[in-house]
Amino acid sequence: MVFSSPSFLFVFLPLFFLLYWISPAKLRNTIIFIGSILFYFTGAGNIAFVLLLSVPLNQWLGIQIRRLESSKSANLLLFIGICANLIPLLLYKYFTFFTLVTNDAASLLGIEGRLPVKEILLPAGISFFTFQGLSYLIDIRKRFIDPAPTVIDFGMYHTSFPQLIAGPIVRYIEIKESVADRKLTLEQVESGIIRFCFGLTKKIVLADNIGVIADAAFGLPPGQLTICSAWLGALAYSLQIYLDFSAYSDMAIGLGAMLGFKFPENFDQPYRSCSVTEFWRRWHMTLSRWFRDYVYIPLGGNRINPFRTYLNLFIVFLLCGLWHGAAYTFVVWGLLHGIYLVIERILLRRNIGTQNNIIGWSLTTLLVMVAWVFFRSQTVDSAWSYLLVMFNNSTYGLPLSIKINLTPDKIFFLFVGIVVSVFPVERVKSIFGDSAKPTLFVRVAAILFFTYSLTVLADNGFNPFIYFRF
Repeated sequence: MVFSSPSFLFVFLPLFFLLYWISPAKLRNTIIFIGSILFYFTGAGNIAFVLLLSVPLNQWLGIQIRRLESSKSANLLLFIGICANLIPLLLYKYFTFFTLVTNDAASLLGIEGRLPVKEILLPAGISFFTFQGLSYLIDIRKRFIDPAPTVIDFGMYHTSFPQLIAGPIVRYIEIKESVADRKLTLEQVESGIIRFCFGLTKKIVLADNIGVIADAAFGLPPGQLTICSAWLGALAYSLQIYLDFSAYSDMAIGLGAMLGFKFPENFDQPYRSCSVTEFWRRWHMTLSRWFRDYVYIPLGGNRINPFRTYLNLFIVFLLCGLWHGAAYTFVVWGLLHGIYLVIERILLRRNIGTQNNIIGWSLTTLLVMVAWVFFRSQTVDSAWSYLLVMFNNSTYGLPLSIKINLTPDKIFFLFVGIVVSVFPVERVKSIFGDSAKPTLFVRVAAILFFTYSLTVLADNGFNPFIYFRF
């Protein structure tokens, strides 16, 4: 079920929250748990058992790890828990890819014979709830948190439908105070509804319309792609993926507020960054912090020597690329960002840098856009062909298929998307007021945006969020 679908907006959402708000506080975790399972089951079907089985397993392991925390058995249980969470992810998401990699390696070595390639249906959001399960067990072992009081409480956290499919990656430590006892105020609910409405508009009106331009450009045969259409497509996709993903995060955070939770922010206008390091402090922040705390720092971080620091960055971003998708294109995307960060570290060690100025911003934006070409393309070869046109093509003009889609409304939404991405948000807050206490202007804007989004939805239908496949 998609947040922007009519079935969610007009059936699931009103029925669920009506039941949730009229129920006594002691039953609300149960309602979230059951409602989230139903939400997931409508899209995943029988494959939802992967998520269902992970609830009692992680809850039991968490309790046992805490009970045996002073013995070596706790480390063994943690290892078992890490494996138990990773095995479904490796099987469903990476088994086919690893088979293809093995076959490709065999071809390069001249080895005859091929392993059979079997397509496996991927459970939606498996990368997200796997990381939540891992952080839960690791934080218990480190004594940062106590296990959830009951399996219902943990199940409510682990399957919570607002952030189940595409984040933000909410760690138990971030909401532990609200699991067993939380107050739900009208101001909090109103703030959540407004955040949800703005997120819905960002998705349906901006991301989906800009995505039409990106799809038209990346869908062109290599012979028809021109330098202008290639750059336009790269710009459009860079905006689309940010607006699409941050829209989901806005809607998830808004829904969380309507439930009484404060979910962590996931984006902070990353296209304002003046370095790739800053970009990753602003882009998908919950994922960046997860890799920092559970991979980069345990590997040694930057505490050892420069070479190990660079190696750690490569490992982290190789895993980050694979986390996003089981394909060579995602591996290249991740390694590119690893290379960017290593070069930045080397330059900074030599007191060479272009941060916090127009040169740094321009270079960072260019590097990120280049990497997005690999992220968007189906193969590495097609991405490389696309980049060759961007940087080594003398054919200008726009093909007919681009002109057809580049209507005045699409141009307007493209411009608005750029403004939303780079205009200093702190100035917007000074105009709109404190989001915790929305002004009349904000309330009216939310109603108008929501109404307009519904008209666009009625005309164009809805598209899944890009990050649903991760």
